[in-house]
Order: sequence, then C-alpha cells, then structure tokens
Amino acid sequence: MKKATANDLIFDKNFIFGAATAAYQIEGAVAEDGRGPSIWDVFTHKKGKIHNSDNGDTACDHYHRYRDDVDLMTQLRLQAYRFSIAWSRILPEGTGRVNQQGLDFYKALVDRLLEKNIIPYATLFHWDMPLALHKRYGGFLHRRAAYDFANYTEIVVEALGDRIKHWITMNEPWEHSCLGHALGVHAPGHHRPWMHMHIVHNQLLAHGLALQKIRHHSPDAEVGITLSLTPIHPATDSDKDRQAAKIANEFFNFITLDPLLKGYYPKDLCRRFGRFAPKVNAYDMDSICAPCDFIGVNNYQREFARYTPLVPFLNTWIVGGTSTADGDFVKDGVQHTSMGWEVYPQGMYEVLHCLQHQYNNPKVIITENGAAFEDTLIEGKVSDPKRIDYLQGYLAQVKSAINEGANVRGYFTWTLMDNFEWAVGYSKRFGLVYVDYDNQQRIIKNSGFWYRDLIQKNQTESFRSHSSNSHTSAIS
Repeated sequence: MKKATANDLIFDKNFIFGAATAAYQIEGAVAEDGRGPSIWDVFTHKKGKIHNSDNGDTACDHYHRYRDDVDLMTQLRLQAYRFSIAWSRILPEGTGRVNQQGLDFYKALVDRLLEKNIIPYATLFHWDMPLALHKRYGGFLHRRAAYDFANYTEIVVEALGDRIKHWITMNEPWEHSCLGHALGVHAPGHHRPWMHMHIVHNQLLAHGLALQKIRHHSPDAEVGITLSLTPIHPATDSDKDRQAAKIANEFFNFITLDPLLKGYYPKDLCRRFGRFAPKVNAYDMDSICAPCDFIGVNNYQREFARYTPLVPFLNTWIVGGTSTADGDFVKDGVQHTSMGWEVYPQGMYEVLHCLQHQYNNPKVIITENGAAFEDTLIEGKVSDPKRIDYLQGYLAQVKSAINEGANVRGYFTWTLMDNFEWAVGYSKRFGLVYVDYDNQQRIIKNSGFWYRDLIQKNQTESFRSHSSNSHTSAIS
C-alpha cells in the first residue's frame, strides 16, 4: 500500500481532530473525594486477573494532574477531547446520593478544556459499573441497570449540560458484555456466554433511555453511541468459512448496528441463540433505534472466521487476526502491534463503506483508533515511527471513504497518553504521550508531534481555503 503523504490527509474545515481516554484508565484517586468503588476496583485486585497484578488505583493520576494534561492537549493542538465520566464518582452507590465533589471535578476539567478552546466529548459509561449495582442485581445482567443509567445521565446532564454539547452514551456494549460477562477476562469476570445478547440489549436500552434524558435537558446537544466495529473475513474461500464470516459479522458488528439503525436484531443470529436471544419488551426498540446524531466507531484491526461445529450457537471460530506473540512483530510481511493485532488500515475503509451502503450513511465520528508499540524513552525522547505509519495508513483510509461519500466528521486517536490498558495493565503503550509511571512525567512522543503538525496543517489549509473563497466572493 502506498504510504499517505501530508497532502493526502487534508480534511474538510469542519473535520474534528482529537484524542480519547477513559476514566478508570487514567484518573486514579479511586478512594478520594467520595468516589464509590466500581467493578474494576475489585477485579484488578483479584490474583491473576491483570498482567503483573497492575491496577488503576493511581493510573496516570489525571484526577490531580488534569490541568497539566489539558495543557498537553493544547501543545498537541487537539481540537476535541473524548473522556469518560466515572458513574461511581457521581453516584457512589450507583443511585441515590449525589457526590458533589465528583461533579465538581468534571466541571473543573471541562472548564479547563473550554478555556483552551478544546471541545469536550463526554462518554457516560466506559465499562466501570458501580460495584453497588453489580452487587445489587448484576449490573447490565438486569434491565433495571438501563433505568438507573438513565437517572445517572439525567443528573450529569443537568449539572454539565451547559458546558458539554457532545455526549456519548455507551462505549462498546459488545465488549463489555463479551469480555466481562462471557469470557471473563474483563470486569466483572463472569463466564455466562448464554447471557451475552441479554446484556448487550440492556446496554442498548440504556443508551436509548439516556438519549431521551439528554434530548429533554439539553436539546441543542449532539448525542451518539460508540461501537467497536471489526471486519470479519473468511479464513478460506470455502462455503463453510464464508458462512462462518457472515455469522461472525452478525455477532461482532450487526448485533449492535442493526437494532440501533434498523430497529431489529439480526434474525439468523437470534435464531441461533434461541431462548438466549434478547427478551425485547414492548417499546424497547422505539427507544433503542430513536435517531441519534452520530455513530462513534472504534476500529483497530480485522479478524478471520473459520467454521467449526464445536462452538455453541455460532459454529464459528475466530483465527489469525490476533496473535499471542509478545512485542510488535512482522508476520508474512505484515506489521502487527504489540497487542498482536494485525495492522490492516483497509479495515477502517471497510467499516465506513458498510455504514455508508448498508446503514444509510449515518454521521460517523472515529472515536478510537490507534496502536501499541514497543516505545522506549531514550535521552528524554520517544521515537515511534511505526505508530506514525499506523496513523497515516488508517487516516488515509478514512479520507478515501470520505472521498467516496462516507459521512465521517471527526477522528479521535487512542490514546492521549499511555495508561492502564485493562487486562494487560501497564505493559502496552498506546499514547501520543509517554508516561513514566514512576514519577508521572509526561513526554510527547514523535507521533504526538506528527499528529500536532497534521492538525496544524489542516487548520492552515482550512484558513487558506476560507480566505481564497472570501476573496473570490468579493471579486464576483
């Protein structure tokens, strides 16, 4: 694939460039100022659950260092910042008493962002279910969580809706369900695959109910939901593997896209799950498929599907997209990240093409895209050319999709700074900014400077275009 140049990556003047984080991964201060525990606070302290027994107790200490971190965003010339709000920092018991200190923290963060002309994009749920609700009824195992989430949303929007005009209700409902409740590798660590579709449904219902609350309390705000969309290719050209890929795409991707944008779950998938398919109550779908303003897309790689009769419900096994190899590497001439994920920029185009042609071309914001590589601090600098190549390649595919009519309006790289990366702890670094966890020093990597220059170039080209158009208009 021809490497993209700077001139290939000039976007429309209204295109937004940002970076993303999540509360538990960066904030720390898990027991300060009235914050209640979340499922991740418990899960990370269970033996053998997290690489190197890491946890998010301190993380990047963003709770205390947010002012300096916003200054870093200014240095990077970020136009927008996607962060998440910790539910249990606002409602320590998940419901009931409001923790004003928690709201005050996010008010101060957002005020700092606005002072620096950075647009806040707030995610209301990024996997950190309040522990009290998990103990009470299993979190999103129960549909009651959807209503408690809507009430939490109302509290947050009433407090912050004068400052925040861009909301993301849920982050990756499929991942929270599958990784946390089916495979058990994320919090809360359950192994209940038969409940997967029910948990996805309850999160989508939570999105729909929260959307109503935001529309009511902040009618001028934009609201979306973030989905992780991963193209699934057949492992071979056999009919069985092609069928396996079809089912896998329904299971990974269409399980959320179809109800949100079409008003129903994939019929073949529901047939396969039988009595374990979602129990959809009257009016659930009216809430779930109510029009939202954008779909957030998280994309990192692709996967491959192979037919097998040994996997219940799906008869499909995922192979080849992810490796267990440690460290970034090249396999069969293809670069892989230190997560073992294949670098496949074309996958971004495939996702956007699918949304354009199968889902009526909704407004899309890329809410996460990035890569972990083996970054090393040498003499106060971090050279990370592989990450620059990665970002160039994926952004070029975003631009190609836009050129063909895809309705993409923004791009947030994952992530602003190295942080607690869930099950792999601090062993993998995705950031534009290097974090020395011993002293919390932040150092902008070369990829961060590259991203800064890309944003600056787009702003310059936008100004030139505007000036040229104004001059032409004046002459005519």
